[in-house]
Amino acid sequence: MYAQVVTSDKTGWHKIGETTVDFKKEVDEMSVMGADKFSKLKIKVTDASIYLTSFDIYFENEEKQSVRVGLDLKAPGETKTVDLNGGERSIKKVSFVYKTVANSKDEKAHVELWGLKTNADKK
Repeated sequence: MYAQVVTSDKTGWHKIGETTVDFKKEVDEMSVMGADKFSKLKIKVTDASIYLTSFDIYFENEEKQSVRVGLDLKAPGETKTVDLNGGERSIKKVSFVYKTVANSKDEKAHVELWGLKTNADKK
């Protein structure tokens, strides 16, 4: 798991973190650091497919938002955009529950977490 330090507060989509998932674990966490206020999230996958069961978003104020997905995420592909409860919020971490889909080349999936900044509190 690689967390990005989000240094930009520009509006638009930002890559928050990334990881390469393998056949050993079925849960991964990405910490979010820096300019960590987002209004929407989505997950992108490349290199190999995964079955994304769900993910939990942990906010800085200790609240949690659970998102059920239940989707074969084919590579390259991405989830639908998920609106964060309460609008733009500070995220502490995101935890994923998934299964790596076996493939003939034993490729590992590269998973990226993306967040949308609207800077609604600065308007």
